[in-house]
Amino acid sequence: MRREMFQACIDACNACADDCDQCASACLEEDASEQLARCIALDVDCAAICRVAAGYMARGSELAGELCAATAVVCERCAEECAQHVHMGHCRVCAEACRRCAQECRRMAATAGAQGARGAPAPVL
Repeated sequence: MRREMFQACIDACNACADDCDQCASACLEEDASEQLARCIALDVDCAAICRVAAGYMARGSELAGELCAATAVVCERCAEECAQHVHMGHCRVCAEACRRCAQECRRMAATAGAQGARGAPAPVL
């Protein structure tokens, strides 16, 4: 798997991770940060998995497709949570980045799955 094929997904993952980190940090500064605990936790989880997925793709790992499929799920959950707080600009930005990343990750996973079907069976995580 060539890195160039998935550069858009790598970029989306890195951008999402940055926006999730910024959102978590901004949530902690809000007056009612304890009410944003789930948002903060999902931001942290999403940023972490996005960075791992970007690394897998950059290295051309044979497991990148499976990891991107999981990353899309995490991004979607984070987007759903942040969408509940769109009155806060940082949550609105984060939700948008997570949706873009989930879309790119689904596309990448589908492409990687099609390549895997032509070669060796894709491993199951």
